[in-house]
Amino acid sequence: MSVRLVELDRDALATVRDAVLDVYAEAMDVAPEAARSRRSILTSHLDREGLRAVAGYDGDRLVGIAYGYLGRRGQWWHDQVRAALTTEVAQTWLESAFEVCELHVRPALHGTGLGRDLLLALLSGTPARTAVLTTPDAETRARRFYRRGGWVDLVRDLRFPGDPRTFAVLGLGLPAGAAAPPQ
Repeated sequence: MSVRLVELDRDALATVRDAVLDVYAEAMDVAPEAARSRRSILTSHLDREGLRAVAGYDGDRLVGIAYGYLGRRGQWWHDQVRAALTTEVAQTWLESAFEVCELHVRPALHGTGLGRDLLLALLSGTPARTAVLTTPDAETRARRFYRRGGWVDLVRDLRFPGDPRTFAVLGLGLPAGAAAPPQ
């Protein structure tokens, strides 16, 4: 299997929305219908400042996706996270942050380095000083992946309205606008 990485602009990301949600469903082990209910969220992200997306393709099949944008006050996730942080931590980590919205790889490709490659490609070239994301607040494969990549906990035990799970907010400093790859 030879996976190629492709940067997607807004229009290309919009075109593959359903395939992105299919990768999300498989990676997160949720029903495709549940994943498709997130279509409006993905659509709302298409107009965000600094939107970047990188896709992994095996032939014509989407096998991995990473996307995010520059977060701003007034955006739901940004405001939820800001409220959970101290003022000092929020200023340090959110004032010039690239918010990683999604990073998903089909399970058959876990452990191949595709997630690392997608994340590195996504974060390279962003003008942001930091990158932030949320992941379930548990000792998961994803959490270990981020920790190996130098991501640090900014807050734990965060609950988003309507979701019973707890999340951790993680941050990564971006030297000169480019991330160091996870090890």
